Amino acid sequence: MKKIVLITGATSGIGLGCARKFAENGDQLILTGRNEQRLAEISNELTEKGTQVKTLAFDVRDRNAAKKALDELPAEWKAIDVLVNNAGLALGLEPEYEGNLDDWDVMVDTNIKGLLTMTRLVVPGMVERNRGHIINIGSVAGDAAYAGGNVYCATKAAVKALTDGLRIDVANTAIRVTNLKPGLVETNFSNIRFHGDTERAAKLYTGIKPLTGDDIADTAVYAANAPEHVQIAEVLILATHQASGSVIVRK
Repeated sequence: MKKIVLITGATSGIGLGCARKFAENGDQLILTGRNEQRLAEISNELTEKGTQVKTLAFDVRDRNAAKKALDELPAEWKAIDVLVNNAGLALGLEPEYEGNLDDWDVMVDTNIKGLLTMTRLVVPGMVERNRGHIINIGSVAGDAAYAGGNVYCATKAAVKALTDGLRIDVANTAIRVTNLKPGLVETNFSNIRFHGDTERAAKLYTGIKPLTGDDIADTAVYAANAPEHVQIAEVLILATHQASGSVIVRK
């Protein structure tokens, strides 16, 4: 059955992979992100292939903008079936005692508070309709801290706790809640983390074949289309030569 799928951070990486994979699945898409031009390009790409797409340009850190965008959706788009909370980022690898406070604010406001904002805005409708699925993009970093990860790892640990807590809160409904925890994924994630240092970002993937956004999207689509009585609660997805957040074997 065709679903209405809302994906945050849909302009690149895992979010873009999810947009394309859910489109291939025949679903309708609500794509959000900060880059209005990029959203329009992706919308055109998918619309040409027959997908119905709505785009909403806002930053998940801006609670009022998020609410306004969702409130202004046409009535026929408001019954969101799947929420993919993908918007997130890492900034810096400094020791915690030398960290950049502004970077910390961005990570906490995006990875935790942005996820909470979208959950608060979308899930009440799911509860009212007694159907829906929330897919949060966590990380292997949420299982254990690694060197330089400190605050980013803490935000992804929070995603795990919030996902588990939400699953408990909606256990009396037919709503399902999933935490996808990727390991090393080759996207613009590292370029952002290193503040645009492309050369340093590229070295992260040297000697190992990393995951792609499409790999994570495949799992998201699988979870969303499992039988109604099946809840894919949590999935850890690693590259073959990655054993944990800190153990990577490079060939």
